[in-house]
Amino acid sequence: MREGWEEEKLKAVCQIKPSKKELSENFDDVVMVSFLPMKDLGIDQKYTKAEQEISVGAGKGSYTYFQDDDVLLAKITPCFENGKLGIAKGLINGVGLGSSEFIIYRPKENLTSEYLFYFLNQESFRKTGASMMTGAVGHKRIPKEFYQEHLIPIPPLEEQQQIVALLDRTFAAIDQAKEKLERNLHNAEELFQSKLEAVFSQRGEDWEESSLIDISSKIGSGATPRGGQKAYKSEGISLIRSLNVYDEGFSLKKLAFIDDEQAQKLSNVEIEEEDVLLNITGASVARCCVVPSDILPARVNQHVTIIRTHKNTLSPHFLYYSLISQSKKKLLLGIGEQGSTRQAITKKQVESFLIEYPS
Repeated sequence: MREGWEEEKLKAVCQIKPSKKELSENFDDVVMVSFLPMKDLGIDQKYTKAEQEISVGAGKGSYTYFQDDDVLLAKITPCFENGKLGIAKGLINGVGLGSSEFIIYRPKENLTSEYLFYFLNQESFRKTGASMMTGAVGHKRIPKEFYQEHLIPIPPLEEQQQIVALLDRTFAAIDQAKEKLERNLHNAEELFQSKLEAVFSQRGEDWEESSLIDISSKIGSGATPRGGQKAYKSEGISLIRSLNVYDEGFSLKKLAFIDDEQAQKLSNVEIEEEDVLLNITGASVARCCVVPSDILPARVNQHVTIIRTHKNTLSPHFLYYSLISQSKKKLLLGIGEQGSTRQAITKKQVESFLIEYPS
């Protein structure tokens, strides 16, 4: 511990979940105050302004009470782990009511709200709290002994302000860098798409147009093994699903695996090197990529179709770039929107889809 610092339990330096008696003593039931549901408490957002309003009488019975400068922390999973946390600011009449799943910290005179916010926003704090959660799956909460008894280092107030100022500058610089990166990525995507459109819109005299069935040796999708996710294995043969297929490339995240027996039942959709994968159902319809060789052997489920071109006629990578170009993507999405109950592209529609290519 640094010289001049102290270490205290959170309950010693904060009033936790202040009593709603304060509300009744200071405001009539008809007075309007701010209302903050769980969904509006930000993540990585220092100050929280409640945009909705509610009367004191309508809200004081079932909601949590807080004031300007109180620190709000979500105590239920997954909101706690995700970092739903903020300092209340700009409340109507300086008062707010919100989710009963909020823990309210009102710092005492030796602690600033901003310093407390940054302390509670530490990944180590969230990990420790998450490890102590109790309750039913999906409704676990951090226990009282954690959010009250957890130790917090307390520097002198002037030093707290210096630490907060340093962290404010650091996070502002990070936000600026992220914004710049997002702009650069957006600009790069626009440039990439413009180059694709230039290639595919300026076709030469030697280009041909064919339906996919005429230039492919395989078009087809698979199935999900009986039992769904419970039937998946920790290792084995890859089972490619729509969540693995992106225009930017193949995603290994949540890649499923099946055993030899399950794979045998899907032998008609065995993946080969340089197969083109196209999502044909759901919100990700028309996403496309070329399968990476390092995940083979592999199969696909019913939401992904294989397109295996005659390579002496059409390069798989040329087909991939064609399918992710804006003009082709628009056509595929249009076909997908025609599905009677959900976005879907049928096998027949894939087979008849027209592709232009140099002969």
